[in-house]
Amino acid sequence: MSDLDHYDYDLPDDLIAQVPARHRPDARLLVVDRRDKSFHHRHIRDLPDLLHSGDALVLNDTRVVPARLVGYRTSTGGHWEGLFVDQSPEGLWRILGKTRGTLKAGETITLQDPDGQDNVRLLLGTKLPDGMWIARPESDDDVLTLLDRVGRVPLPPYIRKGEMVEADRRRYQTVFAKTPGAVAAPTAGLHFTEPLLRKLAARGVILCRLTLHVGLGTFRPITAESLDAHQMHSEWGSLGSRAAERINAARAAGGRIVAVGTTCVRLLETAAEPNGALRAFSGQTDLFIRPPYQFRAVDVLMTNFHLPRTTLLVLARTFGGDDLIRRAYDEAIREQYRFYSYGDAMLIV
Repeated sequence: MSDLDHYDYDLPDDLIAQVPARHRPDARLLVVDRRDKSFHHRHIRDLPDLLHSGDALVLNDTRVVPARLVGYRTSTGGHWEGLFVDQSPEGLWRILGKTRGTLKAGETITLQDPDGQDNVRLLLGTKLPDGMWIARPESDDDVLTLLDRVGRVPLPPYIRKGEMVEADRRRYQTVFAKTPGAVAAPTAGLHFTEPLLRKLAARGVILCRLTLHVGLGTFRPITAESLDAHQMHSEWGSLGSRAAERINAARAAGGRIVAVGTTCVRLLETAAEPNGALRAFSGQTDLFIRPPYQFRAVDVLMTNFHLPRTTLLVLARTFGGDDLIRRAYDEAIREQYRFYSYGDAMLIV
């Protein structure tokens, strides 16, 4: 038995949410109390009663870009699909792609818009050791304009095999999304609406924002035999000095730091000094939170339910306590909670 078998569990397929709750705050919320090891069944709309005046609620304002690409090999007509990962300062794209046959440097991919119309071509350059390609779009348009024209919402494959419908452009985006760059949504943030945020603020909850661009590695299962052997992916994030000051002041006044999602946890813990005080941060983080990690900056975690054998599940179990969060997942399955990106959430206090 490997270390990773410990982070496996069985989930009935019908509990994998294919669409979000019709009204975001109506999603269910499993409250996990670490003090008395108890579970309480609530809803997202109950957050104003569950959080305290003076708590700092930290939200990730990354914006998901329409990064899923569909097209064909210009020379052969063979179907191709892939994912935009990022762009260099020189305008070169890093992409993943799959097609029948072997792609060669110098050939082009014709990208099609969501209506199936030919739009722009990508010239393939170097294939990188990790399987990604360097490519140059044959267009003078900026990357976001191009992606808005040809890209699809990058849904994970467990949602309708990754096939978007038009409503996903709105549903797979937080209402506070601001800074483009993510290829997956910070899913715990999907539950909030503007009225709910206003209600929280009216109750004295301090709303703070950071940015962590969710990358490809987020949902990938750990394939190494042990946690220590896993090479953690890197993601770009930024915590501004003003947000750091507000969070530090909230904690100094007795408030709790409530991270909305594992992405917020990673960046807050990356930006934390040994005494827990936060400093402004901008750059890449490859922090892998696993036992016996000691949390410095986060007191409460709101998070969706995560796939087996992933770094996100390891983080949640490290934060909440291994046995308690294992039992929480059992409870959620027994009570028919909805899982993963469009599913319900848990609040670990």
